[in-house]
Amino acid sequence: MRVVYLHQYFNTPSMAGGTRSYEMARRLVAAGHEVDLVTTWREPGARRDWFTTEEAGIRVHWLPVPYSNSMSYRERILAFLRFAMESARKAASLGGDVVFATSTPLTIALPGIYAAWRGRIPLVFEVRDMWPAVPIAIGAIRNPLLVWAARSLERFTYRYSKHVVALAPGMADDIAASGVPREKLTVIPNGCDLDVFAARPAIRSPREEHGWLGGRRLVLYAGALGRANGVGYLVRLAQEVGRLDGEVRFVVIGEGAEKDAIRESARTAGLLDRTFFMLDAMPKRELVGWLHAADVITALFTGPRVIWKDAVQNKFFDALAAGKPIANNFDGWQSRVARDAGVGLILDPQDLAAAARQLVDALRDEPWLRAVPERARGLAQSQFERGLLASRLERVLVAAVGQPA
Repeated sequence: MRVVYLHQYFNTPSMAGGTRSYEMARRLVAAGHEVDLVTTWREPGARRDWFTTEEAGIRVHWLPVPYSNSMSYRERILAFLRFAMESARKAASLGGDVVFATSTPLTIALPGIYAAWRGRIPLVFEVRDMWPAVPIAIGAIRNPLLVWAARSLERFTYRYSKHVVALAPGMADDIAASGVPREKLTVIPNGCDLDVFAARPAIRSPREEHGWLGGRRLVLYAGALGRANGVGYLVRLAQEVGRLDGEVRFVVIGEGAEKDAIRESARTAGLLDRTFFMLDAMPKRELVGWLHAADVITALFTGPRVIWKDAVQNKFFDALAAGKPIANNFDGWQSRVARDAGVGLILDPQDLAAAARQLVDALRDEPWLRAVPERARGLAQSQFERGLLASRLERVLVAAVGQPA
């Protein structure tokens, strides 16, 4: 097949952020397919127009559109719309046998539908988050006309698509409840990159690099520092943990709109650079060392249930691949998967004292900590190994191409 793959926020392993599309696309190439991936170049600089690179056999078409988690919602929507318009023409010019468009944002459906219509080829649409339900729930979309337009686009996209891929069972349930036939839906969760995270890196461990860490217990958060992530929770949790065990260290790695506020909160609490440390976002290859150094990796969310009930966060799957416990502060799909497999905690999002006791008890539970790596990697290999999931996606795309356009 010739696949036109649309993902507004594509990353390679040398970039900070999730690499699901890179891992899926490179495996499609390895299986003998051609992949043209259309995305944005988010770094500020002199570039103004499209340019193309080859990444692991993937032809990647980059459009410079600055974007960051620290941008206002209005700025983000403008970035979404600019990419939607310009990528529609680019995707339509590439030809192909199938268009595969992955959200977020939902506006990625616009170039997907246009390219599929112009080329008279099928569209397969992947739902990573329940847009527009999530931005409506957090107040990012308030205008009644925009709410109507977003919901209309969502319904039309599901109807137009030959097939819909959901990243969690609950997402598939919600999509089916909107009237999409079950036979048109496939669940392909986010995956574990065992080839990246399973082996301990050859470089020096952060424990050797930082005297403030050494052999102390490490609780790690690595990811976006946006409003919905609620990483300020970790500052409050660190305060409570400090009352029980002053030797536990907390590290936050990432970028986002809440970064300065989190730093200031930690400074005000007297924790910053004492028991609570903040580092800039880093490429996945550099992040591996921190994941292996961690004793517990955290996944956090705040806000309405729709935001976190079907969460499929990269940090969850990276923790499994690295053989580490994962502590979630929400009772969502990934939280229950980890808890039921004996590799995770569900911390109370409101009662910080109770959450701190639970976390400290886990950090002191040597038999449990020793048992987690085998359990976590077993779960990763049996259910979430990236190669298995890429094969499932390949079958979906092949079936779509085989259907009448």
